[in-house]
Amino acid sequence: METRTVTTWSLEQTSPRDLLAVQHSDDLSGIRIVRAAVPSPEFSRFLYTSVGADVTWTDRLGWRYEQWRTLLERPGVETWVAYDRDTPAGFVELDAQDEGVVEIGYFGLLPAFRGRGIGALLLSEGTARAWDLADRLPDRRRTERVWLHTCSKDGPYALANYRRRGFRVFDTRTEEEPAVAAPGPWPGA
Repeated sequence: METRTVTTWSLEQTSPRDLLAVQHSDDLSGIRIVRAAVPSPEFSRFLYTSVGADVTWTDRLGWRYEQWRTLLERPGVETWVAYDRDTPAGFVELDAQDEGVVEIGYFGLLPAFRGRGIGALLLSEGTARAWDLADRLPDRRRTERVWLHTCSKDGPYALANYRRRGFRVFDTRTEEEPAVAAPGPWPGA
């Protein structure tokens, strides 16, 4: 079986002051970032497969509808979507964990929207929403840490974007894994 070497970096912020946010600019005037307030397995699966198709996101491809619904209805799981002139461009998924920790579980842009600064803006907004998550959850402890991981399969600018937004690497792992062809956003693609 063919394998490939994959490096995974885990990154964190431990204070809201760590966030080095970018602001809306004239170049991004058509971009809106909105919370998907109604849990929708269909929409979330669309975002996951469309963003992750060319970077080999496969762990949720086999999920049943009920698995998506269970995740999305859990308190502290939020999906924030970037729209470019009312067209979905990407998303960030927040997952509140114990002890004031929020994981950015997924983050990315559809291929057609990459390379224009939308990712920096979406990551800035998504990270800010992780820091103020307790404001939207009545019994939630204040966020004390926001973390995520990225790997060498992700886009070539992913790690640099996280670092520019103030995330620091706290763990690096390199492993061999089976080489899998990018599945595409649709079965059989």
